[in-house]
Amino acid sequence: MTYCLGIKVGDGLIGLADGRITSGNQLSSARKITMMSVGSHRFFVMNSGLRSVRDKTLAYLRQDLARLQGDGHATMYKVVTLFSECLRRVAVEDREALEASGLTFNLHALIGGQLSEDAEPSMFLIYPEGNWIEVDQRSPYLSIGATAYGKPILDRALRYQTSLRAALKIAYLSFDSSRFSSTDVGYPLDLITYHAATGSWRETTFEYDDLVEQRQWWNKNITELAQRVPDGPWVEKVIPPELITEAADRSPSVPSEPDR
Repeated sequence: MTYCLGIKVGDGLIGLADGRITSGNQLSSARKITMMSVGSHRFFVMNSGLRSVRDKTLAYLRQDLARLQGDGHATMYKVVTLFSECLRRVAVEDREALEASGLTFNLHALIGGQLSEDAEPSMFLIYPEGNWIEVDQRSPYLSIGATAYGKPILDRALRYQTSLRAALKIAYLSFDSSRFSSTDVGYPLDLITYHAATGSWRETTFEYDDLVEQRQWWNKNITELAQRVPDGPWVEKVIPPELITEAADRSPSVPSEPDR
């Protein structure tokens, strides 16, 4: 399993991917963000699924991108179409053998960037069958892998109008929620951003100890906020009266949160 998250806001794009690889009871790490280019313009590909399918699909894509290198009308739609064609080609070649070995043909991908003829950055989610969807302003993110735990903070806090700086914080919290609740998601954490106004890409990698301050701040504050939520109508219905009186007579305590 993995966790990859792509965000599109007015300022540009964010790509986030955990680096944990699980195989049975063995753990390792691998980079799940791949940067590719058409001429001087770059885009990212993030994947979840069988690594052998991913590597073969990307190998075919690199070959086919040569068609676009001299294309003065290169767009992300053309890149996504090429990727889908490569994925379907791998499916024809390998699906039967994989399924005979008890493996499911599985590859999901997030592709984002801006090429020479694109008016703005775009981002897409490609399914194992080769069909795809595009991110839009009403739902400015797409995710693949272990998506359930990191989704609530994105739905509550992220908007297309969110600044790139704030969106990075929300992306981190989404990853941290996934990491905290899923043993299949973990460090290292790879991050990449695209600033639409300048056309510039930036990328970095964080290990577990690099983000201690942010992790501890979130653990402490989310616990305190839970204590401060106003009592609901359930109090008189399901809590014994003596506990209500006892709680009113003392300051709320904040239990220590394990640094995971």
